[in-house]
Amino acid sequence: MKNNQLPRLTIVVPCYNEEPVLPNSAPILQTLLQHLIDNQQITTDSKLLFVDDGSQDQTWALITQLHHQDPLFTGLQFSRNYGQEAALMASMQVANQYSDLIITIDADLQDDPTIIPAMIAQAQDGYDIVYGVRNDRSTDTWFKRTTAQSFYWLMGKLGVNLIPNHSDFRLLTHRVVTELMRCQESRPFIRGLIPQLGFPATKLFYKRQPRQAGVSKYPLRKMLRFALDGILSFSIAPIRAVLYVGLTICGGSLFVLLWILISHLYGTVVTGWSSIMASLWLLGGFQLVAISMIGEYIGRTFTEVKHRPRFIIQTDTYSPAFTSSHSDKISPSEDHHIY
Repeated sequence: MKNNQLPRLTIVVPCYNEEPVLPNSAPILQTLLQHLIDNQQITTDSKLLFVDDGSQDQTWALITQLHHQDPLFTGLQFSRNYGQEAALMASMQVANQYSDLIITIDADLQDDPTIIPAMIAQAQDGYDIVYGVRNDRSTDTWFKRTTAQSFYWLMGKLGVNLIPNHSDFRLLTHRVVTELMRCQESRPFIRGLIPQLGFPATKLFYKRQPRQAGVSKYPLRKMLRFALDGILSFSIAPIRAVLYVGLTICGGSLFVLLWILISHLYGTVVTGWSSIMASLWLLGGFQLVAISMIGEYIGRTFTEVKHRPRFIIQTDTYSPAFTSSHSDKISPSEDHHIY
């Protein structure tokens, strides 16, 4: 994005039950954004956009309070919880109508916001995508480090181009987000989609900080679902693996049959039901795994063809900042936006 005009920046912050975190993180982001404005690195109408993903606590009340205190703060409120990927897609879709640059960052600020000025500088140098990448995983447990490395290794083997140790901390230019919005999956795997777009990209490394408040919104169950979304969204390798395992079992069965025939000829057949039951359990378990794997793909196809909205925005205090002539007196838009 090489031009002499100041870019309009929107910093997107997805939120789900972030009441303990926002009082600490919001002032940090406010100070950072105001510093960028004062240094004439971005336009004066750049914004912070908090997305309330159906929180059950006082997250939206805090966002509304921040909005009344300073017009730099804006928000989107979902009608219910749709998930972080939906929150990111919704905020980027809304913000892209008015922004030249969009930066996404988690509300807990474990990702280092102090590299945001460097991200903007990289965009001015012509990069359309700037990834924030962790330079170590020392704050993670051994289990999380091992599973994360295994996931990146597996995705690489499946031919999926991911950025190791990169989460959702990134800068995207307007044209990248425009192309990203053309991806209409109901459950998009954004970390895999963005590298596929093929725009000029670079990395900035930082040290991830421990969480200061609140709890992680990614327990083991959600991490497994997230990994499964990534695998099934970009590869049919699991179905092929089922085919290969099936062929292997069939080949093994032929050898066992041959061994039984030879044993029968020599009269050394041992009567019993253990071997039969073992083979039945083996083949039955494999069939269930195969059917479940194929069912995952069929289920996702079923979900896609229904074309139900990926998210519903109940309240929008971001768009009026650019459609109203008095941005310091913004009234929340109560119109429901369905995407």
